[in-house]
This record gives sequence, C-alpha cells and structure tokens, in this order.
Amino acid sequence: MRKRLYVVRSRLQAHSHSVFIDLQPQGDHPSHVTYPAEPVMRRSPFVADVCCPKGSRNALQELYNPTQSEFSSVAFLHQARRDQVAETCRVHGASSRKRRVLTPADLKHLVVDEQHELIYCYVPKVACTNWKRVMMVLTGHGKYTHPMEIPSNQAHMPANLKTLNQYSIPEINHRLKSFLKFLFVREPFERLVSAYRNKFTLKYNSSFHKRFGTKIVRRYRQNATREALLGGADVRFPEFAEYLADPATAREGPLNEHWETVYSLCHPCHIRYDLVGKYETLERDSNYVLRLAGVGDSLRFPAYAKSARTTDQMAAQFFRNISAEQQVRLYQLYKLDFLMFNYSTPSYLKTQ
Repeated sequence: MRKRLYVVRSRLQAHSHSVFIDLQPQGDHPSHVTYPAEPVMRRSPFVADVCCPKGSRNALQELYNPTQSEFSSVAFLHQARRDQVAETCRVHGASSRKRRVLTPADLKHLVVDEQHELIYCYVPKVACTNWKRVMMVLTGHGKYTHPMEIPSNQAHMPANLKTLNQYSIPEINHRLKSFLKFLFVREPFERLVSAYRNKFTLKYNSSFHKRFGTKIVRRYRQNATREALLGGADVRFPEFAEYLADPATAREGPLNEHWETVYSLCHPCHIRYDLVGKYETLERDSNYVLRLAGVGDSLRFPAYAKSARTTDQMAAQFFRNISAEQQVRLYQLYKLDFLMFNYSTPSYLKTQ
C-alpha cells in the first residue's frame, strides 16, 4: 500500500531570516530542511524570547547589538562580508540555489557548541584542525584547557564534536535561529594548492594516494608505471587539475571535502552566517569570535606557523604548469567562492 505523504510546515522568526522546515516522511527518504531566499536584514534587534540563558548576553546578541566599542568598529567589517555573500547569492541565484532543500546530511560540517551558543562550519585547509581543537576546549566541560594539547587526529574524530545533523528538525531550527553561526574561508586557489600539497606530496597520506591518486594516474597519465598505478603516490598538479576540471568527475558525485567548494560544504546561500572569518586575518577574526562568546580572556586562538603555509606566489607557480583551458575551468568551478567571499581573480590566471 502506498504510504501517505505528510507535510508539516512551521515558520520561525529569526534575528536575520525566517526558517521554514518541511518534514516529508515518504518511504525511507530523510526529512528535508528548506531555507527560502530572503534579503538579509542589516541590523535588526535580537529576539528576546530566544535570548541568552540566565539573563546574560550571548555571542549573537553581542555581534548585532554590541555593548563594547571595540565590537562596534569590527561589526561593520563583518556586516560588509555578510552583504557580499547575500549579494552574490542574489545575483547568481539561478546557479547558487540549485538545491533549495537541505537534508540533515548537508549539515554534517556544522559543529555545535551548546554552552556558548555557537555553530561553526568547518572548511578543510582553512585552519579547521585548530578550530576543531578550540571547539573541543569550548565543549569539553574542562576536559581540555589548551587547544594545542589536543592531538590533531583527536580533533578530527567525529565522536569528539557534535554536529548539527545529529539533532531533530525542531532542534536544528532553534539552533540556526538563536546561535551565532560562523565559518572561515580562504582564497580558493591557495586552498586548492594547499590541499594538493598536503594530500598528494606527503608520504603519510597513503589513503589519499590509494583512493584518489591511483584513479588520477590511471585516467590522465600516459605510459604510467605499474608502481604509479598501484600506489598513486606521485600525482602531479596538472593531473590533479585535470581531474577536477573533468566533467566526468562532477558526474561521479560531490568532491572530497578537502577540495570541495565552501559553497557546497557550508551552504551560505541557504544558511545565513552571522560571521565570515578569513584565513588572511585568521587570528584577529578567530579571537573576535572568542571575545563575542565571552571567553576571550581565558582562551586565545593558537598562533599559526606561517613558514609552511601555501601563499599566493606558491599557487601562481603551481598554476603556471597547467593549460589556460584548465585554469578557466577551475575558476568556473570555484567562481562562487571567489565572488561571495570577495577574492579577486588571480593576476596569474591565463585567459583563452
């Protein structure tokens, strides 16, 4: 007998947008979360009934209605970043909103901190290891005192952090409505080169060599040696670029999270982020989040070792060895990330 379709819709007023929830139990399909396109309000009062526990102010309220002068000056910078994202989503709406419905699986990158009412969407290769460490300190109830005491492999264990997809639909709604939502972004091609260097040039990443390297070598290298075909440990950047630019790769499904677009990982045209931090101003933006959360005096974001960092000049060197056609196709792949996070087209990019 055919199962009956039920639709339950509720409207929740948020500080900057309305959230619509559709529950559609039909067979084994998951429930769907729908975020309609609406203009972002520039500076709206915080809704009192979802405010802070015990009468205190939470990070979201402090961001939009700052009580400290230092927050007021920085708030305009982050308003401009929010406006840039909203405008890009509006202008490129036809392409940026192909998926008008998000499933719980789309929320697996959103880490939740209940105590400080924060939601962080992690993006690999944008200091996400250190941010996960910080979130473990914030959510660890005193178990951790310093982020750098946490081994990197522990930071990436799913059991150590709770993500938004683990909540019920009403719980998801409430947290999207009342918690401060933030993410960190990076110049897309620098992030791409950083991912390549980390996953394909270091011996300890043998799992990536086997999973992706062997496939790339098999597809794009003529007269490949047996060792390269079996190990995939010596993928060249032009081969990696060809793999990403190949339409066949897109047909296979989502890209790996280390080189997937921020748009696809965090859904900024569907989820309205309150704060967009940048890798280029990582410590300043990160410590601003911690100050908004009221922990800035006791917790600082770890200083970043810049010696091994992938730079614009390094990215230019890598892109010099790929064709103009591939460069253009890669730019099209990451175009929304360039536009919505206000990164200019690289000067080294070749034109056809």
